[in-house]
Amino acid sequence: MSNSDVKEAQNIHDLRLMAKKRLPKWMFEFVDRGTEDEVALRNNRAAFERIKLKTRVLVDVSKRNQEITLFGKKHGMPLGIAPTGPAGMLYYKGELELARAAKAANIPFTLATGSQTSMEEVAKVVGGTLWFQLYMWSDVRMSHLLVERAKNAGFEALVVTVDGPVGTNREYNVRNGYTVPFRYNRKNTTAVLARPGWLFGVIMKYWLSGGMPTRANYPEGMTEKFTHVSTAERKTKNDSLSWDDLSVLREMWPGKLMVKGILTPADAEKAIAHGADGIIVSNHGGRNFDSSMAPIEALAPIVDAVGNKTTVIVDSGFRRGSDVVKALAIGAKLVLVGRATLWGTTVGGEAGAARAINFYREEISRTLAYLGCRGVDDLSRDLLDFVQTPHLPLTM
Repeated sequence: MSNSDVKEAQNIHDLRLMAKKRLPKWMFEFVDRGTEDEVALRNNRAAFERIKLKTRVLVDVSKRNQEITLFGKKHGMPLGIAPTGPAGMLYYKGELELARAAKAANIPFTLATGSQTSMEEVAKVVGGTLWFQLYMWSDVRMSHLLVERAKNAGFEALVVTVDGPVGTNREYNVRNGYTVPFRYNRKNTTAVLARPGWLFGVIMKYWLSGGMPTRANYPEGMTEKFTHVSTAERKTKNDSLSWDDLSVLREMWPGKLMVKGILTPADAEKAIAHGADGIIVSNHGGRNFDSSMAPIEALAPIVDAVGNKTTVIVDSGFRRGSDVVKALAIGAKLVLVGRATLWGTTVGGEAGAARAINFYREEISRTLAYLGCRGVDDLSRDLLDFVQTPHLPLTM
């Protein structure tokens, strides 16, 4: 799609629909959907609807400013790019496109362990405020190798994802013929042939430049192509990890250390005790555990418990600038978005990602005006109204 197509989109929902038309079904649903019955996915969104905002009038808000300071560094707005592994499968070297859009907006970009573009290339070609997301292998030495690589590449922060001790149950992947490692079959091949723009614009570009994309941020010797059986893939889930492993990472990592996947004050306290500089309240976008609570509802107790000790960040389900403002009013310092900017990248690379970011910027600005706030620092819980969902009688 061209930049003119990107400009047709008026919100994140439009970008999502455009991406759906461009991507094979199995690829689109892998990004878009949740797990099992997708209760967590729906509840992430419904939770925002249960929070209302109180308008304030006759306040001069003509000079609104979204700038924030995070970890001592100024950023253009209270938004960051969450780690999203498939960016390079949605657009040729999509990680570079996303990183460029983030740099232009002066917001953090988080590169995922499962990305197709190496951390070294992202740092050299783009730069900006770069964070690296780490999954822990059952052989933790492999993860430690990635930590050293990220340190040497100049990444400023390490984001350790801790909410995936075991694999997920995404049944739609099986129905769509999508497996890891990827294997061609009737279902997925038919879906690919139905999307020639993606086939020639993404996959063929990789083929012409050396073959299928690889797991570029896996340890040396394990960066197999997506169609190869991966010995590393089976080792990325580790149900034997403990808080002591976080302490080891703290000793190894000189920059900021964040723990992603926290939903309780008790775990937030433990993360701080073991060296974390930041907490990311997250349920993996509703993609892992279907009975998990919505992060926006878990946010207030965590902020109350540790907000004066550490930096609290949140993600999962943020689709509008008003969603971001609600989280900031509760006490978060930054909101991470994943799917939204992936849709923009799918549609138009850097321009599409930039348009997605700009939707948030405009909507945050408009929401601040309605709330009578000149900047993010003016937000507080006094501006929130929590709507209680009535309890339904149990049926037998």
